[in-house]
Amino acid sequence: MKQFVLTLLILLSTSLSACAQPAAAPTAGTAPVAEAAATPGETAYAAGTPEARAREALRKLDPRIVVERIGPAPLPGFREVIAAGQVVYVSDDGKYMFSGGLLDLSNRSNLSEAAMAGVRKSILATLPQSDRIVFAPNGPARYTVVVLTDIECGFCRKFHSDIAKYTALGIRVEYLAFPRAGLGSDDYRKMVAVWCAPNRQQALTDAKNDRPVPMTACARTPVDMQYRAGQRMGLEGTPMILTADGKLLGGYSSPQDLLRRLQAVQGEAAAG
Repeated sequence: MKQFVLTLLILLSTSLSACAQPAAAPTAGTAPVAEAAATPGETAYAAGTPEARAREALRKLDPRIVVERIGPAPLPGFREVIAAGQVVYVSDDGKYMFSGGLLDLSNRSNLSEAAMAGVRKSILATLPQSDRIVFAPNGPARYTVVVLTDIECGFCRKFHSDIAKYTALGIRVEYLAFPRAGLGSDDYRKMVAVWCAPNRQQALTDAKNDRPVPMTACARTPVDMQYRAGQRMGLEGTPMILTADGKLLGGYSSPQDLLRRLQAVQGEAAAG
């Protein structure tokens, strides 16, 4: 899907009029026809609707694209489309598209990021707690973060080296696997060994310190599902730190910096 991102960047300033033509209005008494372009798992939209035109426009750019969500945009005349881990806006006639953060200047909020947070939250809900490697505080958790991690990346290792400091601050850390080298790579196989280990916590710590983790019999590994979820959530680098409800906190943060970020998010939510 990264190729789709590149395609979007190249075509951001171009018209999509050649990609999607307005559909003819249905004749009287004829029920709308479901759009044939929907793939399994996607919502089917009636032909000729702004949603159908938006998806068809993107499919003309890259037929492999899987659209997560299409809905009304915060600005009139456009649909908000979430695909390949990013938000784009397509005109209701399917002719124009733009990408980038859509800002509400009156409220000083990023509407595109708010939309992506909603999608991340729904994706996280499909990933079972039992498939995560959790490091929890001794007492009640004040905050919970979800961290997409790789065992090789330097900042992932730096983050994990301070795991006791994060938990001491009341932060619960739930790890998901994201082997940066891709499925089937040596990195991937090491992460499968971690997630199949009898003691996942110790295995993850060992792997991040270059200690070998033996492969054990494992009927099912969640690494593939978590990796694909990371792609759908727009992950571009590891670690990727999220709140439990999908808000992006960025990449590596020291324990104190992460605490300050979580406190700020909590304050924003309380303010409304």
